[in-house]
Amino acid sequence: MTTLRQDRERRFAAAGVYPVITPEFCGGRDPVWVAGELVAAGARVIQLRVKSGPDRAFLELALRFRELTAAHGCLLIVNDRADLALLCGADGVHAGQDDLPPDRLRGLLPDGIIGVSTHDRDELLAAQAHDLSTLNLGPIYATATKVNPMAPLGIGTLRELAPLIRVPFSVMGGIKERHLPELRDAGARLVAMVTELTQADHPGEVLARMLAVMLG
Repeated sequence: MTTLRQDRERRFAAAGVYPVITPEFCGGRDPVWVAGELVAAGARVIQLRVKSGPDRAFLELALRFRELTAAHGCLLIVNDRADLALLCGADGVHAGQDDLPPDRLRGLLPDGIIGVSTHDRDELLAAQAHDLSTLNLGPIYATATKVNPMAPLGIGTLRELAPLIRVPFSVMGGIKERHLPELRDAGARLVAMVTELTQADHPGEVLARMLAVMLG
């Protein structure tokens, strides 16, 4: 019998494209509208990432995202905040290197998707010592969505590290639609993206093309 956790992890691994929605990167539009365009176009998972502002506003937005994603059978991952993930009924939480450790997150969300950001070989191997659902590797390309951007890893490093990863993983950082073929060729099966989707004039149309590449 498939458990709730197994079902969530299976659906996550098969998503192809992993939109990450941050309000300030939505081109001045309502982030729920952007999310709505993406789920209507076939998004199977969405991450909500809010880095500033009051917790109450974050929770209200997370609840709107949960209502939308649940109606479309789409997974919802909350960035950093396990407490808000629990309060809104999200499917999981994604943490950075300085956030709560994976084992603590697993204790809070035993049936949830637990993801961790990694940026090099050592962080990748250390993350896999824990009970993870997924990890993210990046940045692959130069990115402007981080306050203190790191040097990009590049496709060569992705090729070297991909065989070491034992859980479903996503790649992130400066990814554009044109990069998808070389990312697939280097071993990526799930691409996490911010501005290429959230700032597009027609986010759903862009996502549909990307899903055709990643899942076709």
